[in-house]
Amino acid sequence: MTKNKDLESAYHTIDKEIEALNMMRSELDDSLIKALDLMQSTKGRVIVTGMGKSGHIGSKIAATLASTGTPSFFVHPAEASHGDLGMLTADDTVLAISNSGESKELSDILIYCKRYGIPLISVTKNPDSTLGKAGDIILKLPNDGEACPLGLAPTSSTTATLVLGDVLAIALLERKGFSVNDYKQRHPGGKLGAILQKVSDLMHVGDELPLAGEDANMRQIIMTMSSKMLGCVGIVDKEGNLTGMITDGDLRRAMVKSADNELFSKKALDIMTKNPKVTTAGILVAEVVNFMNSKSITQLFVVENKKPIGVIHLHDCLRAGFTFDEKKASSGNNVSKAA
Repeated sequence: MTKNKDLESAYHTIDKEIEALNMMRSELDDSLIKALDLMQSTKGRVIVTGMGKSGHIGSKIAATLASTGTPSFFVHPAEASHGDLGMLTADDTVLAISNSGESKELSDILIYCKRYGIPLISVTKNPDSTLGKAGDIILKLPNDGEACPLGLAPTSSTTATLVLGDVLAIALLERKGFSVNDYKQRHPGGKLGAILQKVSDLMHVGDELPLAGEDANMRQIIMTMSSKMLGCVGIVDKEGNLTGMITDGDLRRAMVKSADNELFSKKALDIMTKNPKVTTAGILVAEVVNFMNSKSITQLFVVENKKPIGVIHLHDCLRAGFTFDEKKASSGNNVSKAA
């Protein structure tokens, strides 16, 4: 019986919060466009503020804005009254949040905005409240009550505020043409940072490149492979174009097939794999890892205009925290044969 009541409570909470979101959606108007125009044209930063649960949501909104291309930070209203108002400049825009619009702690920020002509976007359910009347632009929250059966704990209102913050962040992201590379620059750490790494971040370059000419003998190939310690040698023609590749596996197979000392009479051109698979520096490492796993290879040369500029090794990728996705392991649209 308790289980059924718990499920009923869960359904009720979810339904009430969905109702609030639907109401907010139906009430969106040109105020949203005006707020986006203002935020996009802000020369300084978007300063988000709010008290209590609105403050917690505000912190998340500021973090999302900052990570998606809109410089932003959160100012606690109580701290603002004790010196942090100095963080606000005339080039900033303030996004103030209060469901009721009557949070007393916001009063000093509102007065400061008016005194110094700092644009104010008010987020509240009550346009006639103190916050609503102070705002240059009002973004209205749904006035549909809370999911809390007491009607007291911020639930539906905080969900709606959070979604409104996402609406602003995503719309600004799209307006600015914010790219995956832009996102990567702001997320260098953790799993997300690893996922966004490109081949250029991990590839071996310069003196680490194991290269030899098509006429190189086996002694030179073995010496190059041993000194560079990448298990392969790229073979280039007289113009420096990559025409082949020799791996340690290729050497072993050639040695088995050759008579005594016959291998050492061969040239690189005789045993190399012609037109090997290659990649480019701008490809995501995750895609390259899946491709190498699907083809059972451990190295790929990185080329630019047919010339080798780097080598990426599977072991380096694994050490950087990458794993392969078996469902995507067959994809290799950006890994091609050297022309």
